[in-house]
Amino acid sequence: MSYEKRYHPIDLLPDVAVGIKLPIIGVDGRLFDLSYSTEDQAISNLKNLILTRQGERLMQPLFGTKLQDSLFEQNDDILKASIKDSIERAVEFWLPYISINSLEVNPVIAVGSSREEHGVQISLQVSVNDQESNIPITFLATATTVAVI
Repeated sequence: MSYEKRYHPIDLLPDVAVGIKLPIIGVDGRLFDLSYSTEDQAISNLKNLILTRQGERLMQPLFGTKLQDSLFEQNDDILKASIKDSIERAVEFWLPYISINSLEVNPVIAVGSSREEHGVQISLQVSVNDQESNIPITFLATATTVAVI
């Protein structure tokens, strides 16, 4: 008997929250900003997956990506392919209801408070459950931070 993971929207009641958005503090300063649609929660789940270092999560050592482990590697085509592969594998395994429509990894120089830092910018366009929507998400990874921008 085979088991197939399926995506079932649970946002049928507009006043019932589906989950907690990431970042946990909302733009208005409220703590634990809630998501009321399945699509918003799926995007929060994707952000959580990409920002989690593989091996960081207790009892699920394969959850996450190898993005943070690759930050001190030489910034070349092999690094770009490694980051792409890590993200694609993690999404395919942990979030099969999310389709990656495009994934780009580009080197950047981020200007911090005291100095410039080299890093990578990851731009994704995803759709949830093969819907027509194309949702853009961008991550910035440097030696001191990995964040959604």
